[in-house]
This record gives sequence, C-alpha cells and structure tokens, in this order.
Amino acid sequence: MTAQMSLLLACFVAAIWLIALPLGRWLAVIASGCPPLFAGAERTLLSLCGVRGEEQGWRAYAGALLLFNALGIIVLFALLRLQHLLPLNPQGFSALAPDLALNTAVSFVTNTNWQAYGGESTMSHLSQMLGLAVQNFLSAATGIAVAFALMRSFARSGAAGIGNFWVDLLRTTLYLLLPLSLIIALFFVSQGVIQNFSPDLTVKLLEPQLLADGGVRGSQTLAMGPVASQEAIKMLGTNGGGFMNANSAHPFENPSAWTNVAQMLAIFALPAGLCMAFGHLVGDRRQGWALLAAMTLLFVAAVGVIASQEQGGNPHFAALGVDQAAGALQSGGNMEGKEARFGIAASALFAAITTAASCGAVNTMHASLMPLSGGVALLLMQLGEVVFGGVGSGLYGMLMFAVLAVFVAGLMTGRTPEYLGKKITPPEMKRVSIALLVTPLLVLLGTAVAAGSEAGRAGLLNPGAAGFSEMLYAYSSAANNNGSAFAGLSANTPFYNLTLALAMLLGRFAVIVPVLSLAGALAARVRARRDEAGLQSAALPTHGPVFVLLLVLTVVLVGALTYLPSLALGPLVEHLNLSAALRSPQ
Repeated sequence: MTAQMSLLLACFVAAIWLIALPLGRWLAVIASGCPPLFAGAERTLLSLCGVRGEEQGWRAYAGALLLFNALGIIVLFALLRLQHLLPLNPQGFSALAPDLALNTAVSFVTNTNWQAYGGESTMSHLSQMLGLAVQNFLSAATGIAVAFALMRSFARSGAAGIGNFWVDLLRTTLYLLLPLSLIIALFFVSQGVIQNFSPDLTVKLLEPQLLADGGVRGSQTLAMGPVASQEAIKMLGTNGGGFMNANSAHPFENPSAWTNVAQMLAIFALPAGLCMAFGHLVGDRRQGWALLAAMTLLFVAAVGVIASQEQGGNPHFAALGVDQAAGALQSGGNMEGKEARFGIAASALFAAITTAASCGAVNTMHASLMPLSGGVALLLMQLGEVVFGGVGSGLYGMLMFAVLAVFVAGLMTGRTPEYLGKKITPPEMKRVSIALLVTPLLVLLGTAVAAGSEAGRAGLLNPGAAGFSEMLYAYSSAANNNGSAFAGLSANTPFYNLTLALAMLLGRFAVIVPVLSLAGALAARVRARRDEAGLQSAALPTHGPVFVLLLVLTVVLVGALTYLPSLALGPLVEHLNLSAALRSPQ
C-alpha cells in the first residue's frame, strides 16, 4: 500500500473506534429499556398500536418478526405494481413487471437492496420515499432488534423471554435511526446532495455531442428527486440501494471527498457500536473490544489486498508502456471504472467497506476491479457478512462464529465449551450450524443452477472465468444480503429476479430464526457464577488476544473450506489467465 492509502486506512479505523464508544453506550441504553425522557411518548405510541410490550419467548418474537416483514413485502410489492396510478410520479413511470416488483420488494425488506433496475429511470418519487426509504429504516431496525435479543440472551440468566419485537423495532427506529439519519441528511444537503420533488431537468450541453448517425445532441436530462434523505439511511442502515443507477459514484449522491468519507463512516458506525453495546449489556466491555478487534483485523487485511492490487495497476497496460504510477497529475493504478475525484485509495477502501458490511453501495464499478481485488470483495461477503457486517446481522453473525470457536477450542483442549458463563451444548451447536450453513448452501446451489441452465447463462456478458465470477458474485451478494453486483450480469430477467429473490429471502430469515432459537435457549440457561477473580477457571477466556486470533482463524477457515473451490473457478483462474497472457509469446 502507498503511504496515502496507509494513512487513510489508519485514520478511518481510528475514527470508527472513536465513534463506536458513545454510540455503543446509547445502543446499550436502548436495548436495556426506554430512555426516561421518552417513556410517556413511547407508552402512548405502543398503546395506539395495540402493543402491551410484555416479554416474548423466542417463538413469539420470531413470529412477530416474520409477520411484520411478510406484510412489508406485500405492501411494497403492491406499491411498485401500482406506482403508475399513484401521485408523486412526475416522470410518468409505468408499473414494474411482476417479477421485478417481487425481487425489489424482497430485496429492500431483507436489507439486501439488490437493484435489477435503474432507479432514476424506473422508480417514482413516491416509490423511492414511501416504499424503498421506509424499508431502509424498517429492515435495519429488524436486524438491530435480532442483535438486541441475542445480546440479552447472554446477559440474562434463567429467563423465559428475550424481549419484545415491537418494542425493539419502535425504539431502534425512533431513538436511533431517525435522529442520526436526519443529521446525516442535513450534512449531505449542505455538501450538494440534491433533495427536491422536481421532475427531471433538461439542460443544454456546453459542447454539443456529435452522434454516430451524424446527428447532434445538444441537451442532457438530469434526474431529480429526494436523494439526500434516502442516502442517509442507505448508508447508516447498511442498505446500499441507490436513488441513481450509478449509486455513490453519481455526483448527486456523493458529490465530494467529504461526503465520501461521511458515507464510509456511516456504513461502519452502527456495526462497530453494536460490538461496544454487547460489552455493556453482558457486563464486560472487554468482550465487545474482542469482537471489534477481530472484525478490524479481517478488514485491514482485506483492504491491504484490494489496495495493493488496484494500486499496482493492470499488467497489460504496463506491458504496453503505459505509465500507471501515482503522481501529481494522476492517481495511478487501475483507474478503470473509478471516479477520478476519488482515486484509487478512496475507491479501494469504499469497495472493502461496502462488501465487509452488508451495504452494497458502490462508488466504483466492482466488475472493473482486478481479479484478486474482486475475489477479496467476494470473500468478504461469503464469510457471512461478519467483518463489521450489516446493522445487527454483523454482530449476531460474528457471535455465531464466537460460539463455534469456543466449542472447537473446548474440544481441542478439554476445557468446558462456555461463552460468557453459558455452557455450549450440542443443541446450541445445531442451531449455530444451521445459521452458518444456510448462506453457503444458497450461494453454491444458486450459482450451480445458474451456470447449468440456459436461462442463467443467457444473462452473462463475459465468457469463461469472468462470467462465472459474475454469477457467483450475484448469488453471494443476494444470499448474504449485500446487494452490490459485478455489473456484468443482465439480472433483470424472470430467472434471476425469482432465484435471487428466493436467495435473499432465505439468506435473511432462515438465518434469523435459528439465531432467535439460540437466543431463547441461552436466555433460559442459568449463567455460571464467577469466582473471586471474576473468571470461570475451567472456561476459555474470551476477551484476550488468544481468543481474538482463534475467532479470526475460525471465520477464515470456515470461509476458505466452503468457498475456495468456487473462488478458484472464478477470480483465481482470471488472475492466472492474466499472468499467463503476459508470459506467452506474442
């Protein structure tokens, strides 16, 4: 990495850790109960909604969550199918096709935000605001609610309940997501992100463009709309769905270096803060630091690979004598598909952040990444979106790996498999195994079906290893609720809309249900008493560097054993082909 990249990475990590401290305290307050200042208003709102707020067991909690999200899919699907009849549609956009409407509804409800359409040419202002932006809030709140339930299960002893889903949803939305999104949106507007209800604007070009047929184009259409308000929750809630097709590469969504930095910080803020909240809730802040340290180590390693590959440039260009070195007049490296205003460093860091978190927003085209860079972006998703990950989902995913690491360590050393005073037995491990194996099954099976079917191969724009990488990336992104794409796949077809919708749906809720089941089992278990030193002498300490290293190795080994063959067929083959082409005689 260059000195500029190293400095940018160090400053970013330091800023995230600093943000996580106060944010973690506030998250712990929300998870523990209603802040006293809002108690009266909260009781009124819950009463109006018919919610009494009593504790729920894991089955009732999961039932409420599934019902709420099922209704969300139905309402959003109906809105997209009827948008041509509804107001706030100044462009006069027609209704979405049934398969695209279903794919989009599932995508935004599951916090995936996979987009098989161009936002500025497909969605009305009402669909963007009432449909997509609302689900950005609710899907993020759902993920945080599940994380709260699991955190409480470790903190409680012999409890029958894990919280109340409706209460958690309300508190997370009102006391966390709405105020932070308002602050971020106002900052974005101050920096030039647009926020209006205007129809598309037609402007004259300063230099008319000569067309291939001999004609002249003298004007350009600029998309308008309420962008800043959606952009804020898009990043804060690790949603990633862009108002514009170009997402955060578009100057109306991400106009400056300041907004670019703010977007990157917003993506990691809540996932990092939830680690600190976990430490507060279980009564040992070292536990939160251990999880945050493991995530940071994996993230820094990923950024190092992506940055070095992109800054090294394309060897084909080097062989032609093209200067790709960084200098005063150019960013250097592989600038294909990147914004010149961001350069290599900010683009590489953004690519790692958005695939490490389940965000999916992009400020560079991932299809233009070097093969190994694209492979690392793929692997960050395939690890289960636990390297910070999505809001809520990153924490409960990493806690699944923590329980697995403790169980494996117990088998290897003869110590009691125990995490935070809760013994880990075979029933708990069955739940953990289901949660960890669902997404690999969806990714690999979906990719195999797409590669083996004519309908799947018809969407490819590139042959060979690059085409396989496009399919693998699509199903990795969908099943892990990321939403980014290699952008080389024509995904707006009935085949991809329906299969990716199924992957998104199961990748979200077939993981959440076993997580909540584990939460119920752990909450009911009596927490082991601590000795005078505050430690369980027979259990593996879970707050020091040894456990951090064990957790990192567990995440990497599970990911490598699961996905290495598929990665070898895609990005690794592409990288080897690139090297072989340079060595072969001309």
